[in-house]
Order: sequence, then structure tokens, then C-alpha cells
Amino acid sequence: MEPSEHQTTTVVIADDHTLVREGTSRMLQAQPDIVVLGEAADGAAAVEACVDLHPDVALLDIRMPVLNGIEAARKIREQAPDVVTVVLTAYDEDEYVSAAIKAGASGYLLKTVRSSELIEAVRRVRMGEVIFHPAIARKLARLFVKNLDPTSEEQLLTQRERDILKLVCQGELNKEIAGELGLSVRTVEGHLNAILGKLNVRSRTEAAMYAASKGWFTEYSWTSWPHA
Repeated sequence: MEPSEHQTTTVVIADDHTLVREGTSRMLQAQPDIVVLGEAADGAAAVEACVDLHPDVALLDIRMPVLNGIEAARKIREQAPDVVTVVLTAYDEDEYVSAAIKAGASGYLLKTVRSSELIEAVRRVRMGEVIFHPAIARKLARLFVKNLDPTSEEQLLTQRERDILKLVCQGELNKEIAGELGLSVRTVEGHLNAILGKLNVRSRTEAAMYAASKGWFTEYSWTSWPHA
């Protein structure tokens, strides 16, 4: 994906380690299409920054004082729903990964990620994609296959719902889906709510991962880097 001079991505970075936070900020600020609006040393400050500054993306560590990254992501989804949250952490435990997705995170990256990959991830989640470190993607596949409801099969969805879910998996937003399918945004939202209910998931991210783990739309799976 090539950055566009007309498409700036704004970011808030939350990490209680000053060196990591400032280093990440400098790296992102060096990009002509990325602007760091603010930094936070704890989860509560991250939520406040997102509510006040309205960034496109919030990068959140998990283990932070006052409020951890999972709770911060949950509160950001409630108080600033247009902000896309991405976990950037050293921890890959199952409970953290699962909790982050349930909290609405659109990405989960490990701090071993290359700088070029983090920059690209910030751009891509801004465009509606779901981004996971390869190790996390494999872990999610195992977790979701293990916990799938065997009664929730693709045939439970109508053809229109399958069309919409496929576009969700491709990272399209509701407005884009509506334009492509000739529907109103409200109709797309209604179909998406029906999809979540039928698949017994709570977010479009979980729905996309469910579809990938079941092998639907095999030309697509959630984004990860193949070299790790």
C-alpha cells in the first residue's frame, strides 16, 4: 500500500516505558503520512487522549498502570468508537489475545515486529484492515477452531449476508460495502448485526476471523506477514 499525500493517519501511542514510547513516536513521525497526536504512559491517559484528540489509530501496550491496555481498548471503543485500537506488546498469552479481540482491537502486534511492518500496519488498520503478527494469527486460528459452535455454519447466512461478510473480510467499511452492493448504510448495519448474532460473535473482527478459521472465502484470511 502506497501512502497518499491526501491521506494522513493520526496516532496516539500508549506505553509506560518511555524509551519504547518515544522511539515508536519518532519512527512513525518520520513518515510523511503519519502524525503522532499524543503519547500516554498509562491506560487511563490513553483513553483521555483518544477522546480529546480523535486519532485514527491508538497503539496500546497491555501491561500499563492505572488501566491496562485491554480495559483501555474497551473504553476507547465505548467513548471514541471511531478510533481503531491496535495492541503492541511483548506478551502473547492466549488470555491477552482473546481479551484484546473481545475488547474490539483491530490488530495485535508483538514488539519484535520490524519497524517497516509496524508502519505498514498503522496505515492498513486506518483503512479498515485487521492486522495480526503471524504468531498471533496462528494462535487465533487455534483458539477460534477450538471454540467454534458446530451449529454456526455458512448455510445459516443468507446470500446477502455472505456477500457482506466477504467484504468485511476484505477490510471494507460499512459505507464502502453499501456503495458496492447498492444498499443503504443502515441496511448494511442491519445485515451485519444479523451476521454477528448467527455466528455468535461480538464484533466484525471476530466475524472475519470466524470466517477465516472455517475456510470461507479462501482467497482471504486475516492479514499477517509470512516471514515470521
